Amino acid sequence: MAAEVMLMNEIEATAAQMGIDMNIDFSSIQLPPGENCGIISDDDDVYHDDQLEFDSGFGNVIVVDNLPVVPREKFEKLEGVIRKIYSQIGVIKEDGLWMPVDPETKKTLGYCFIEYNTPQEAELAKEKTHGYKLDRAHIFAVNMFDDFDKYMKVPDEWAPPEIKPYTPGENLQKWLADEKARDQFVIRAGTDTEVLWNDARQSKTEPVYKRTFWTESFVQWSPMGTYLATVHRQGAAVWGGANTFSRLMRYAHPQVKLIDFSPGEKFLVTYSSHEPSNPRDANRVVINIFDVRTGKVMRDFKGSADEFAVGGAGGVAGNSWPVFRWGGGKEDKYFAKLGKNMISVYETETFSLIDKKSLKVENVVDFSWSPTDPIIALFVPELGGGNQPARVSLVQMPGKEELRQKNLFSISDCKMYWQSNGDYLAVKADRYTKTKKSTYTGFELFRIKERDIPIEVLELDNKNDKIIAFAWEPKGHRFAVIHGDNPRPDVSFYSMRSTHNLGRVAKLTTLKGKQANALFWSPGGRFIVLAGLKGFNGQLEFFNVDELETMATAEHFMATDVEWDPTGRYVATSVTSVHEMENGFNIWSFNGRLLYRILKDHFFQFLWRPRPPSFLTPEKEEEIARNLKKYSKKYEAEDQDVSMLLSEQDREKRRMLKEEWEKWVSEWRRAQEEEKLERQKLRDGEASDEEEEYEAKEVEVEEVLDVSEEVLSFEE
Repeated sequence: MAAEVMLMNEIEATAAQMGIDMNIDFSSIQLPPGENCGIISDDDDVYHDDQLEFDSGFGNVIVVDNLPVVPREKFEKLEGVIRKIYSQIGVIKEDGLWMPVDPETKKTLGYCFIEYNTPQEAELAKEKTHGYKLDRAHIFAVNMFDDFDKYMKVPDEWAPPEIKPYTPGENLQKWLADEKARDQFVIRAGTDTEVLWNDARQSKTEPVYKRTFWTESFVQWSPMGTYLATVHRQGAAVWGGANTFSRLMRYAHPQVKLIDFSPGEKFLVTYSSHEPSNPRDANRVVINIFDVRTGKVMRDFKGSADEFAVGGAGGVAGNSWPVFRWGGGKEDKYFAKLGKNMISVYETETFSLIDKKSLKVENVVDFSWSPTDPIIALFVPELGGGNQPARVSLVQMPGKEELRQKNLFSISDCKMYWQSNGDYLAVKADRYTKTKKSTYTGFELFRIKERDIPIEVLELDNKNDKIIAFAWEPKGHRFAVIHGDNPRPDVSFYSMRSTHNLGRVAKLTTLKGKQANALFWSPGGRFIVLAGLKGFNGQLEFFNVDELETMATAEHFMATDVEWDPTGRYVATSVTSVHEMENGFNIWSFNGRLLYRILKDHFFQFLWRPRPPSFLTPEKEEEIARNLKKYSKKYEAEDQDVSMLLSEQDREKRRMLKEEWEKWVSEWRRAQEEEKLERQKLRDGEASDEEEEYEAKEVEVEEVLDVSEEVLSFEE
């Protein structure tokens, strides 16, 4: 402390010599209005409020109660036991273990304070040792030191909560009632995030909302488009509204890295990973599940990164996201996590395990939920060198009843693909040949909604073809497969409904030699984009699967992403900042006509705003499709009005160009007239400017280039 005072005295003395006044009123210093001077701040009150919440100073201290009360001679032994237990969890600071002693009895008081290097280690110690049984009479009760301050502030007398008057909120779905039936999308480029209308009729975008430094990493729409989520150092936030984007709720989670919404938008999952103070330890993971509307933490999960790796500790290496996968459709009833030899399935009514125990499945390595029903498809690989075959099982929740099982032999790998309505499940199985030197691929096709869930095996015409991509038609019965060898693989289309037998899969067609490595179905089915991304430099083919014909071929050079709008009317292709050039996006019609192009430097994200499911019944949708001409008259008239407006704009543009040209010609003639006398002088008095009145003559001019003298000597 004395050294700090001396240093401050030296600074003040130096400042006095230089004539600098050290008595500065820092509260009087303010930035110019509307100017941030390059200081990044997405929301001042976010930083202010959350700093108060997280920087109290004692977040790394825990209090351990229910310890044995021992005399001075046993004090060292008890301290050694406690230190041994708690040093396994994290690094205890020097002099970071303090056990108070009763001054009268000279015995310990039955509790101690432990100070760790980081708050994360303190939280983990509380979680791991609360309820720890030292012996029959001493069961630890562990609390965070910060919690005591909170408990002390609880008033002794109960007071009824203040009832706030009801104020109606904004209509968060107002954007769906756009008179022009347009869709929105969000883009991130540089430090700006913008929400825009896709005004395809006008072949341009229309601004909705723009904000600089709106997020510190990425943005994400909720599954039905109600909210836009942003990510910050203090946590996540959601935004929405009728006419502008106001903040609706904040979710405190320091250093959050990833977020995920439940399908019905009821819950938000946040994820962070924190480095331990001991480099040999695994990273510490914190996962919170928030109620989206109230911001309340419904359940949190904390532990080492190994516990949240795929397959849990000892499972497949690496973390997957999302760690928790949601099931039960839009009702958000269940979520599940893959563990070692088990799948932990939770229900959201109590946020606890179904039947208070996990689903035990030996050596399970993958699972996925049906998009619409509480059914889990799980995969178990081969064991014992093939003595125990691999298997795919379908398990119904919450009863954990096995609906169907299929054993698979000589399996090297397996991937599962659900159709969007949950009608079908395709299992891509890579099998070893008899020699075990190579593999070939086949598909096991489960008909989920049919009696006893029949399974059909599909092999390609050339079963040795490599499968590059697979995709179901949304809400449909068809699927597409890219197979073969690059650079010209084939694309085949199949239907789960053949003409003669509805229970048999049938091939519709195979397109030979396509420059494609990705499949993008329209949300409404029927149309598909065959895309050649990355090494194929953005080749695009717009294909009509009903008619089995190509509508258009195009190219978006270096395209990295392709995304249909939620209605299936438009397609966006984009080049993100993984490439240094041509950053931006193109908007296409469903049949492959380029509508407009926007270039943006440092382009990071393009996301269409999702739409919620339609309230119309399938019968009503079918009726509209049958009578489309009646419904489309209004929009055809609007299109004609827009077309006339655009034509008028084009005519106005041409008129202005013509006027500009005529003005230039008039100016040129005036200048020519003013310079006429000067030209006449240059032509020796000839007045005419017409070239044909002059006779061209060739004149030869002799010019001496160089003359030199040289003395020559003659020898006799």
